[in-house]
Amino acid sequence: QVQVVESGGGLVQPGGSLRLSCAASGRTFRINNMGWYRQAPGKQRELVAGSSSDGNTNYADSVKGRFTISRDNAKTAVYLQMNSLKPEDTAVYYCYVQSRLYGDFWGQGTQVTVSS
Repeated sequence: QVQVVESGGGLVQPGGSLRLSCAASGRTFRINNMGWYRQAPGKQRELVAGSSSDGNTNYADSVKGRFTISRDNAKTAVYLQMNSLKPEDTAVYYCYVQSRLYGDFWGQGTQVTVSS
């Protein structure tokens, strides 16, 4: 079993910043991809940012230049620095962890609300 715990969501004004954190624990052998997805009301869950174990990253076009994903492989943690937040960034953000041995795991989700 792999446990995934997120933190860092909250309410922020447009133009503000938040930093999301996610840590995997348990059977964390051979973690490959880690990343962040989000789901807004009435919309499908979408990939926001992903990071492979070798350092490759990818971002949704809507967040490029504003969000930065980073990893600490020793801690099996992944972070999402979100700057210049917009109201359309409002969503529940989910941490995703892919294990080569045990499959895919998700965090419980953390709410990010961008509003004046």
